[in-house]
This record gives sequence, structure tokens and C-alpha cells, in this order.
Amino acid sequence: MKTWPVQDAKARFSEMLEACLKHGPQLVTRRGSDAAVLVPMEEWRRLRGAPVRTLKELLLTDEARGDLAVPPRGKHTRRPPPRLD
Repeated sequence: MKTWPVQDAKARFSEMLEACLKHGPQLVTRRGSDAAVLVPMEEWRRLRGAPVRTLKELLLTDEARGDLAVPPRGKHTRRPPPRLD
């Protein structure tokens, strides 16, 4: 992702737009800090259409379930209490 200072982004917007369409998102900075990103319309639509799920919704889906490698338990289910000798 190419970085454009805000002054260059304003002065060369057509060039920044072409870079966005050919190479993907373009980052605009203001005083050295990230300020905005110019993205192609297809990517924007994809990002806007992505459902935002709560943790509860995610955990209730099949995506949250998987094969977990749980080691078998030993014969003791608890640690023995500490000896007070």
C-alpha cells in the first residue's frame, strides 16, 4: 500500500485514484499519522457487506467449532491436597 501525504493526495488525486484502481488501497497521512485510506469500490462494497457478528453469534456457528486436540485425562481428576507435615 502506497502512502500519500495529504498535500500530495490533494495535488495528485487523479494519480492516486489510478494507483488505487490498479494496485489497491492507498494510505493518506496527515502530519505523519495515518488519516484515511482510498479503496476501490468493489472492495468497499465487500467490506460494507460483511456481516458484523457478536461473539455470541460467532460461538453459536459451526465456524467456532473444530476438532480440538484435548489430551486424555489421567486417573486423578484433582491434585491431592498439600501435606501439612
